[in-house]
Amino acid sequence: MLNRDSGTPTLEEVAALAGVGRGTVSRVINNAAGVRESTRRAVQRAIDELGYVPNLAARSLAGQRAGAVALVMTKTDWRLFGEPFFSEIVRAVGDALDERGVQLLLTLVRTDTERQRLLEYVRGGRVDGVLLMSVSAEDRLPDMLADAGVPTVLLGRRSGDERVTYVDADNVGGARDAVGHLVRGGRRTIAAIAGPPEMYVAQCRLRGYREALREAGCAEPPSLVAQGDFTEASGRRAMARLIERHPEVDAVFAASDSMAAGALAALHAAGRRVPEDVAVVGFDDFELAEQTDPPLTTVRQPMEEIGRAMVRLLLEEMSRPKVAWHHVILRTRLMVRQSG
Repeated sequence: MLNRDSGTPTLEEVAALAGVGRGTVSRVINNAAGVRESTRRAVQRAIDELGYVPNLAARSLAGQRAGAVALVMTKTDWRLFGEPFFSEIVRAVGDALDERGVQLLLTLVRTDTERQRLLEYVRGGRVDGVLLMSVSAEDRLPDMLADAGVPTVLLGRRSGDERVTYVDADNVGGARDAVGHLVRGGRRTIAAIAGPPEMYVAQCRLRGYREALREAGCAEPPSLVAQGDFTEASGRRAMARLIERHPEVDAVFAASDSMAAGALAALHAAGRRVPEDVAVVGFDDFELAEQTDPPLTTVRQPMEEIGRAMVRLLLEEMSRPKVAWHHVILRTRLMVRQSG
């Protein structure tokens, strides 16, 4: 056995333990031809025993690429992965990467230990870049990756001062358009079902709702806002609370289509007609929006364009590291259907 002090294992230590030269270890790590299978196995055993992580910077200088990108999700609530938003993004990103011959790896990161493990994984050169989604305001993972020199692109942003490259939709403008549409339709007691307060996207959509009410001179008491978590069940619960607080409510803006679908269910259960008694507008324009009863008026996020823009920016950062951060905000569009 090799006697060594604690610390980061080196290429030389792997070579000594495997009984080969340093160059042979490099060829095994880079999957080069001309290495006997028995030698390759010996080197791999030494790498595993020592916990050696190949250096990303060295591989980059040598022009090596892993040919893979990690799509990292950071939510702790498994129910959210069943929401249409996640499947739409995964499909758009996967299609864009497939067209470029790049493998997509899905990764879940929820704890500090998992964050550190991911950082070591990507610094080891196993992926060429990281796409991040569902990141909360206090999460340091994007900064950890950026500080390590790992090409990284965020879906959305943690705050208005985001310093990592991101792609986002115009959440404030989209919400303002949705509520303005309700105002123009003669609605005056307009409630909101907001998303998780720690998520910047939810803050932006709530801000757009409030801006539209102020512009129209409508009342906006805090009790007209109920909290949800972007799931259908939370929308149903929030709508029930709103009906109890404000029986006179004549419209609701839900910060996601899933929550809007839940609101429709609660309104039907309460005997309220949509849109005659209460108009409902959502946000996202997933397939779900055309399947509700009645079909949902909603704000369309350009999901395909968002996914492709994330991939395009990541590939640019991979090919030209240390360039300026890019901040891309894509336009939304109000889709008027029967619910409001």
